[in-house]
Amino acid sequence: MRHLRRSARVTTAQWRRKIVYWTAAVLVGVVAVGFASAADTAAALRTRLIAWDPWIMLALTPAGLALSTWLTRTWFRGAQGSGIPQTIAALHLENFTIVDRLLSLRIAFGKIMLTTLGLLAGASIGREGPTVQVGAAIMHAFGRRLNLSTVSVRRGLILAGGASGVSAAFNTPLGGIVFAIEELSHSFEQRTSGTMLTGVILSGVTAIALVGNYTYFGHTDVVVPIGISWIAVLTCGILGGISGGVFSAILIRTSQYGLPGVLGRFVVHRPIAFAACCGLVLAILGLASGGITYGTGYLQAREIIAGQTNYPASFFILKYIATIVSYCSGIPGGLFAPSLAIGAGIGGWVAQFLPHTTPGAVVLLGTVAYFSAVVQAPLTASVIVMEMSDNQQVTLALLATSFLAYGVSRMICSRSLYSALAEKFLSVVEHAPPPAEPSGSGSGALPAPAASERA
Repeated sequence: MRHLRRSARVTTAQWRRKIVYWTAAVLVGVVAVGFASAADTAAALRTRLIAWDPWIMLALTPAGLALSTWLTRTWFRGAQGSGIPQTIAALHLENFTIVDRLLSLRIAFGKIMLTTLGLLAGASIGREGPTVQVGAAIMHAFGRRLNLSTVSVRRGLILAGGASGVSAAFNTPLGGIVFAIEELSHSFEQRTSGTMLTGVILSGVTAIALVGNYTYFGHTDVVVPIGISWIAVLTCGILGGISGGVFSAILIRTSQYGLPGVLGRFVVHRPIAFAACCGLVLAILGLASGGITYGTGYLQAREIIAGQTNYPASFFILKYIATIVSYCSGIPGGLFAPSLAIGAGIGGWVAQFLPHTTPGAVVLLGTVAYFSAVVQAPLTASVIVMEMSDNQQVTLALLATSFLAYGVSRMICSRSLYSALAEKFLSVVEHAPPPAEPSGSGSGALPAPAASERA
């Protein structure tokens, strides 16, 4: 009888824990959809302001980036940048007191609010990377409520939350799983976690239930038959690999050593003024491009992939510069959506020189090439682009292009961008002095981002 009672208690506890996990995964899906809606609303408001007077961005963008930087440094330390490096760092930190602060719900709220502010101001950022940190924070918070003490279980929840964030943000469940395996996770046990798989499924189903079963870039029917059309694979793989590798190298170099000379000292002593200067540069780029460099670049990428608009080469060049400037400013915001837009721009430009390949197919190859080169996760890039375009016919070409771009990128930048930024973040938080008790300004949450790790 004692054995039966003990078994019943264990079974009840297990089911209670599973219900909590499932509730958290559903909540990640709800928050991801709400985040997407807020980001779209901010983008729509920015578009209306530009239609009213494009020159207003000369004031709005610097003010928005300065405010975002001030709020990040004052109230939401740990929210800067993409959010993926923070999630990777949390999976490797031994001190869970730091993890609790890094993945707190306050930081998650700040991540959503400040990313939305950045999009309103016209920064070239995305919401997908921040959704990874937000998802990890929600799952971690539920784990804390269960008083989990096992390190592997707590890390498994963080991993599941990050993967669920990708799944819900892109509506790409398989992409979320592959992303967790290839980019976030570094142990076999976590890779095969049933918690992660369940979280991805539930968050994805929740997103579909709220906004419908959509594909991020719509449906495409293009194919890349083996033969002369594969010249596009070589061209996009090499060009995307070079441009993405250089992009990653610039961000890693800025993260490790900061900006050189007078500009570097200006960043150290006047970070908010530096963010305002970055905003001014973004506004000038936006005016020069007719406003197409502002925001995520999602609309431009979708139009290019659908063949609705042909953007000039200046689009992806200016978007490339705008994304570097936005990220180096230190504001919260991700790289996924801008990278997809830049890649689509490269593919759209290359397509005009390759008449033997369907233009839409070349665009997809350019998208996956640049994305793979930036994140250096070729499987993730291939699966996400395949799911976003609802096209399995180009899977082989996508994989070939993605791995070629990855190889070229590795020759230019031998370290993965997110891993390098996570290592820098780890070195900062592990060697920082113990924080003081949080005051009314919230300054005790985490050490302020140093100039060398603002990216």
